[in-house]
Amino acid sequence: MTDASLTGSTPSAGPQPQIKWGRVRQSRRVQDKILRVTATGATALSVFVLFWILGMLLWKGGQGISLDLFTKITPGPGTAGGGLLNAIVGSIVLTFLGIAIATPIGVMAGTYLAEYGRGSKLAEVVRFINDILLSAPSILIGLFVYVILVMPFRGYSGWAGSVALAIIALPVIVRTTEDMLRLVPNGLREAAAALGAPTSVVIRQVCWRAAKAGIVTGILLALARIAGETAPLLFTALNNSFWFNWNLTGGISNLPVTIYAFASAPYDNWQQLAWAGALLITGAILFLSIAARALINRK
Repeated sequence: MTDASLTGSTPSAGPQPQIKWGRVRQSRRVQDKILRVTATGATALSVFVLFWILGMLLWKGGQGISLDLFTKITPGPGTAGGGLLNAIVGSIVLTFLGIAIATPIGVMAGTYLAEYGRGSKLAEVVRFINDILLSAPSILIGLFVYVILVMPFRGYSGWAGSVALAIIALPVIVRTTEDMLRLVPNGLREAAAALGAPTSVVIRQVCWRAAKAGIVTGILLALARIAGETAPLLFTALNNSFWFNWNLTGGISNLPVTIYAFASAPYDNWQQLAWAGALLITGAILFLSIAARALINRK
């Protein structure tokens, strides 16, 4: 009898194949290093392009920053000097009028999605349409407003431009308001309801107050979103070279369209004003973005 039969064990089938974990680890390290180098290179390239654009903007736009830029209106063809005062005022009016139209509608729609329509079919449809509108091309929105507000009234107007900007800002405010209200703990709603407060009072006194910073942040982000829009204003408000007279019927002078027109003109002072105007818009968007971040961090 053999030793195996005495011990009751089965004979070994020979040496088992060993997995070469060392090679597997080495291959994973190589793949990880390749992916890390690729991701780092792509990041460095994007940052380089960004700073290249910003550097060119600061260099060329900074040369056109002067007191005349803020005190004189846009010059005529072949006219020396001039500024962007009328375009700046027109852009401020159009932008804030667009936000004034979009804010109440967006906040109320976001409140419905977060408070009244949770899980309902209508809320799902509204949310889906809002997501589509969030990514819709701005030129398409401008063409839509042109059909419904410019063609029937046979003329461009500041009202049409404000409505176009409001449509662009609306989905941003709706999405932000809904997300911020969803972050409010349900315990706050239940505590207010236990005191006998109706749903409308709970929303106004509890939910809106708790989500106030986030909602304001969304409004600021929407304001930054529409501050530099050009395509919708080309179809709606167009432009002019005169002082803003607070009459929103007819073409309204604004920075984005002025920059577009001046940048493609053969006059040196127009091109210089276009660079300066682009720097102003970039600075305004940067300021609004920083303000929104500061509100989020403080909250």
